[in-house]
Amino acid sequence: MAGRFDPRPTRTTVRGGDVAASGRVPRPAASPETAGRTRVWTPPGPLDLGLVLGPLRRGSGDPTFGATPDGAVWRTSRTPVGPGTLRVAVRGGVVEGQAWGPGADWLLDQLPRMLGESDDPAAFEPRHRLVALTRHRRPGLRLTRTGLVMESLIPSILEQKVTTGEAYRAWRLLVRKYGVPAPGPAPGPAPARMYVMPEPRTWALIPSWEWHRAGVDNKRASTVLRAVQVARRLEEAVHFEPPQAQARLELVSGIGPWTSAETVQRSHGAADAVTVGDLHLPGIVGYALAGDRDADDDVMLELLEPYAGQRHRAARLILLSGRTPPRRAPRMPRGDIGRL
Repeated sequence: MAGRFDPRPTRTTVRGGDVAASGRVPRPAASPETAGRTRVWTPPGPLDLGLVLGPLRRGSGDPTFGATPDGAVWRTSRTPVGPGTLRVAVRGGVVEGQAWGPGADWLLDQLPRMLGESDDPAAFEPRHRLVALTRHRRPGLRLTRTGLVMESLIPSILEQKVTTGEAYRAWRLLVRKYGVPAPGPAPGPAPARMYVMPEPRTWALIPSWEWHRAGVDNKRASTVLRAVQVARRLEEAVHFEPPQAQARLELVSGIGPWTSAETVQRSHGAADAVTVGDLHLPGIVGYALAGDRDADDDVMLELLEPYAGQRHRAARLILLSGRTPPRRAPRMPRGDIGRL
């Protein structure tokens, strides 16, 4: 979790509260054939697209997520009724959604929940000055709920036990090679094409050497293969409460509490699904709340106990505060098994 939410000076995604503009030239106005379906929705309070949708972005080169200089966010999904592309923008406090493809209607129907309609920020009561100050500075934070399990589960599996850079590279290479081009217009000029993640059967047919070239070891690849074999049953977990959804995901060998929490945080908008087993998060929470940079999971959970029911939101706010322990060692070296 910390690797994706921890503020970094070189990237303005959810870590800094803004979605980084791609620097691409905006496309001309869409023709009637590419206009897509639209929906307008007024959120119940402040809404920051970068904070809400940023956790869905897997690196700056994610082929399923894009942002344009006009402030719009683009993302693709494999919905229950087919692939779809969604463009979201906020104008004067009103959300404008535009979607293309077989999954367009599903994405527009899901739009309010994806932007935190079912989330209740008012239920959160800060117990520390740092958390209270960050909440005041980030009023647009809401927890996304995508309503889709596999699109968050597979990249979370790829992120197990490796650096975020390695995991993002694997996701980018595999989706571009085995996914399908996103329906609708691209958010920028060619070749800036977006892709929809592969369907479960396609994941299952990826040859072993392609996993290797993408830098994915056999353990993670095998976990993905086991998950896609029961993809339908795992998607059913979206209708469960987060603890029960995590329990179902963890029935698959290779999926543990870390991976299941990272998944339901996005698929369910789970406000209490704190990530345990993370390399950096316990130290960040411990340092921010108690000055203990060597805190482990037990200490972190003890510090977050006052936020029971809202522990994930508390952890998000702590990460967004920017109060992280200074480095004492170089970054973990990046590996690339594809070169072996």
